[in-house]
Amino acid sequence: QVQLVESGGGLVQPGGSLRLSCVASGSIFSINTMGWYRQAPGKERELVAAITSGGTTNYADSVKGRFTISRDKNTVFMQMNSLKPEDTAVYFCNVPAYGLRDVELWGQGTLVTVSS
Repeated sequence: QVQLVESGGGLVQPGGSLRLSCVASGSIFSINTMGWYRQAPGKERELVAAITSGGTTNYADSVKGRFTISRDKNTVFMQMNSLKPEDTAVYFCNVPAYGLRDVELWGQGTLVTVSS
């Protein structure tokens, strides 16, 4: 059974950097789109960035120029630079459509805290 396993969250000071990783463990199908969402306390979950298997990327306006999404087969990374307190959230890895039935997959979430 496929699972999205995330790593890389933590506490960082404003202006700092973090790198998130997510691997689709147990995947037997190739994956087209992989992405990252985030959810801050009291707010709705929002798309941060996504990338297709062909390398096409999409970013939320709030992170353009600071975050970079990349991937290697069924692993997706997100380099986060110039972090701001408002980037504090739980970050979730997402695959919108997996396998023959286009099942949506979510990771368990990793907490990113930006604070001095």
